[in-house]
Amino acid sequence: MAALQPTSLSKHPLSSGTPTIFGSKVQSGDFLPTQFRFWTSFRSNTGVKLKASAEPPALTRELKGDEQNGIMEMESGCDLFGKLKNGFLSFKSHKYMENLERYQALAKGQAPKFMVIACADSRVCPSTILGFEPGEAFMVRNVANMVPTYESGPSETNAALEFAVNSLEVENVFIIGHSCCGGIRALMSMQDKAESSSFIRSWVTVGKNAKLSTKAAASNLSFDQQCTHCEKESINNSLLNLLTYPWIEEKVKKGMLSLHGGYYDFVNCTFEKWTLDYKGSIMNGKTRVVVKDRLFWC
Repeated sequence: MAALQPTSLSKHPLSSGTPTIFGSKVQSGDFLPTQFRFWTSFRSNTGVKLKASAEPPALTRELKGDEQNGIMEMESGCDLFGKLKNGFLSFKSHKYMENLERYQALAKGQAPKFMVIACADSRVCPSTILGFEPGEAFMVRNVANMVPTYESGPSETNAALEFAVNSLEVENVFIIGHSCCGGIRALMSMQDKAESSSFIRSWVTVGKNAKLSTKAAASNLSFDQQCTHCEKESINNSLLNLLTYPWIEEKVKKGMLSLHGGYYDFVNCTFEKWTLDYKGSIMNGKTRVVVKDRLFWC
């Protein structure tokens, strides 16, 4: 969604170098009433436009076509936020106030057991599908739920990992992937030697090893089937990437931290969960994930 561009009244063409106060232009002590109307369009990238008119206010005036459209669009936006308002007030009445002591305790600090790394896809909300309550999971969401290696340098994902593991001392890191992932599809579609300034391309290359292993193991499958294979393979690739962080591997080795993968199929509404077998994985030189405690929830 495009960011809303701020509109400066001082640079408005009606100002001509003289100050503008709430739509009234100062001219030698006189005030010229000016009406401002805001037109919001959710179907374009123009953001919020400020439109001025020197027409005198009228009690009754037939609206022009573009004015009617603008009002309808603005009302549509109000409806969207009206739904959010009702959702918040319902939460406050039925969750917050009924569990006031718990929420007041959370206001003083957090001690989650889970660090969750999930996809930014709007259809995949870990709190909804797994029932996480406030305070139970420290969460970061990115395109295709990927974890870059330690050597890749700073990112919001490893910054969140550092805080969760070292400061909050979570006991579990849970990477959750899902079906029909657009980020994985972008990874599988891109040409290896193609030049691009795309932020998406730059990010999904984190999963290039998952793509290579998918191509090697599932070359006989259709492209859609390869994408499904890679969605799970990418989770395992990120689990291995977690072990490149010294402070993560140290805690995993000592049994203070467990690393898990999860796959949510929202087409069939099933969930698959597994846990990294650290000893088995290091015996493979950390090039292939060995898993344990694989469970299917359906």
